[in-house]
Amino acid sequence: MPRLRHHPRTLRTVSAALLTALAALAALAALLTATAPAQADTTVCEQYGSTVIQGRYIVQNNRWGTSATQCVTATDTGFRVAQADGSVPTNGAPKSYPSVFNGCHYTNCSPGTALPARISGIANAPTSISYGYVDNAVYNASYDIWLDPTPRTDGVNRTEIMIWFNKVGQIQPIGSQVGTATVAGRTWQVWSGGNGTNDVLSFVAPSAISSWSFDVMDFVRETVARGLAGNDWYLTSIQAGFEPWQNGAGLAVHSFSSTVNTGGGSNPGDPGAPAACTVSYATNIWPGGFTANVTVTNNGPAAVEGWQLAFTLPSGQSIVHAWNASVTPSSGAVTATAPAGNTRIAAGGSQSFGFQGSYSGAFARPDAFRLNGTACRTA
Repeated sequence: MPRLRHHPRTLRTVSAALLTALAALAALAALLTATAPAQADTTVCEQYGSTVIQGRYIVQNNRWGTSATQCVTATDTGFRVAQADGSVPTNGAPKSYPSVFNGCHYTNCSPGTALPARISGIANAPTSISYGYVDNAVYNASYDIWLDPTPRTDGVNRTEIMIWFNKVGQIQPIGSQVGTATVAGRTWQVWSGGNGTNDVLSFVAPSAISSWSFDVMDFVRETVARGLAGNDWYLTSIQAGFEPWQNGAGLAVHSFSSTVNTGGGSNPGDPGAPAACTVSYATNIWPGGFTANVTVTNNGPAAVEGWQLAFTLPSGQSIVHAWNASVTPSSGAVTATAPAGNTRIAAGGSQSFGFQGSYSGAFARPDAFRLNGTACRTA
C-alpha cells in the first residue's frame, strides 16, 4: 500500500489559518470581558437575606418589623430598595433596616473585616457614603455604629450610635433631645434614650446630607465622653441604610466605603498613650444640692485655643448657675465654654470653672470628659 506523503506547505498554510482564527477569538473574548459589568445586580427578597458586594461589604434586606414584601437590589457599589410594601405607625418602630455594612451583624460577618476591634486600639475609621432619597415615603437615612463591652458577633450590642443624614415625615429618634453638639465639623441635634434592649445615642442633621466622608471614631469618642461606652469596649459593626415606616421603594445607597485602621499609638483612647488633658472634678455635696469645681489641664505640647469641655451630668442633676465659664444646657450632655478673654489653655497650663447644681436620688460624678473633642483623663 503506498504511504501518504507529507505536504509541508499545506500544513503550514492550515496552521497559519488556525492561529489567525484563534487570535480573532481571543480578541473577541477580551472585548466581551472588557465591556461586561464587574458584577450583575442581585435582588434579595428574603426577610433576612443578604449578599456580598465589592468582596468586602454585606448588603442585607433586614425586614424585621413587617410581614409585607421588601426587596433590595445590590449593585457594584451599594444597593437600592426595589420594593417596600406596607406601612407601620410612625409613633413606633420602623418596618425594616435595609443596609450595607462592614463588620458583624447577628453572626453574619463581612469578608476580611477588622471588626470587632477594641476602641482603644483603633487609630481611625474613615468612611464615605452617598445616599439617594425619595419624597413619597416616611423614613430616615441612618448610619449606624454598634458598640459592646465584648467582641461579640451575634445579637444586640449594648450601645447603638445613629447618625440621621435625613428624615422625611413625622418621625423622631428614640428618647428625647438632650442638646446639640459639634462632631466631625458638623452641628447635630443630640437625642438619647433606650429601646428596652440597648442604649441609643442619635445625631440628627438639621437638614438633609446626601453625601459625606468622615471618621467614624469622632462619633465613637463623643459617645465614650457621654458615658455610653468605654475605651475598653469594642466597635463591632458600621452600617449605612434606611429605616422606612411607610413605602420606601427607590431609596438608595449609591456608594459606601468603610475602613478600620488599628494600631497607631497616637490614639487618645489608648491606655498606653499619654492623655492630652486631665480633668479634676472636686465636689461639695449636701441633700439635694452640690457645687463642682472643675480644673482642666492641657498635657499637650501646644496651647488649646477657644477651649470647650464636654461631659454628661448623671440623671437627676441640673445646673443652677456657673462661674468662670458658661455651661449649657442645664442638664444631660453639657458643654462648658470659656469666657471671653480667657479662652486659651497654654501647654502645661490649666483653667478652672465651677457651678452649683441640684440632684435627686443618689449623687454621682460624670465619668468622661472631652476637651475640644479630645478625651481627657480624670484625676
